[in-house]
Amino acid sequence: MSASPTPVVFVHGLWLHATSWNPWLELFRDAGYDPIAPGWPNEPATVEAARSEPDAVANTSIDDAVAHFTKIIDDLDAAPIVIGHSFGGLVAEKLLGQGIGVAAVAIDPAQIKGVLALPLAQLRSALPALANPANLHRSVSLTREQFRFGFGNALTPEESDALFDRWVVPAPARPLFQAATANLQPHSQAAVDTANESRGPLLLVSGTADHTVPDVSTRSTLKQYRHSSAVTELRQFEGRGHSLTVDSGWPEVAASILEWLRAKGL
Repeated sequence: MSASPTPVVFVHGLWLHATSWNPWLELFRDAGYDPIAPGWPNEPATVEAARSEPDAVANTSIDDAVAHFTKIIDDLDAAPIVIGHSFGGLVAEKLLGQGIGVAAVAIDPAQIKGVLALPLAQLRSALPALANPANLHRSVSLTREQFRFGFGNALTPEESDALFDRWVVPAPARPLFQAATANLQPHSQAAVDTANESRGPLLLVSGTADHTVPDVSTRSTLKQYRHSSAVTELRQFEGRGHSLTVDSGWPEVAASILEWLRAKGL
C-alpha cells in the first residue's frame, strides 16, 4: 500500500484572500502532496464576501491566527508542511517553533521579535494601518496605489492593478501593531522560538525588491536562528516584490520550494 500524501497547509498574509493560493494547491497536488489553504479566523469564503464584510476579521491577533491554524492541523491525519506568506510566514515560523508541522516555508515573513531592521519602504507599506492608532481593533483596506507600492512595485502597474482586483481584501490591523511594537513587549505575540533544536527544517524566502518585508528584514530573521542547530536556510529571488506568491512569476518560487522540500526528503 502506498503511503498517504503529505499534507501541506498554506497560510496567506494580510490583504490577500485564502483563494489566492489556488494555483499553488493545484501544483502541489500534482506533485503528490495533499494541500489545503484555509482562511484566517472568521475570514469569509470568497473575495467578494470578504470585501462586503470587512469587520468579520477585525481585531484578529497573531495568537488568534496561530490557535486557529493549530486546531486545523490537529484535525489532519498527519503532521503537515506549513507554507506561509508575509504574516502567514510569521505564523508558519511560530507553529514550527512550537513543534507543529514537519517543516515550514516562510515567504517574505513578517517581522518577528528580535528583528531590528526597519527600512523606510517597510514603514511606508505599513502606514495604511499604523498611521491611525484607532485601527488597532479594526480591519483596514488598501487602495490600488498602496497595494502597488507594498506588493506590486516590481510589476507593471497593469499587472499590479489586476492582482488588486482579483485577490485583495480588508485585513486586521492588529498583527501589524503587534509586530511593530514586538521589541518593546516582553511577551510579544510576534515572538518565535528560534532556539528550538528539535524542530523540522525551515526555509526563508525573500524578494530582493520587496517593500513590505525587505530582504534585509528576512536576512535579519535568518540571524535570529543562529543559536539553533536545526536546518534554517534562505533563498532569495532577485528583483521580486511582495507579490511573488501571486504574480506571473509565482511558478518559479513554487518550483524552488518544491525542489527544497524534495532535497529534505519531504
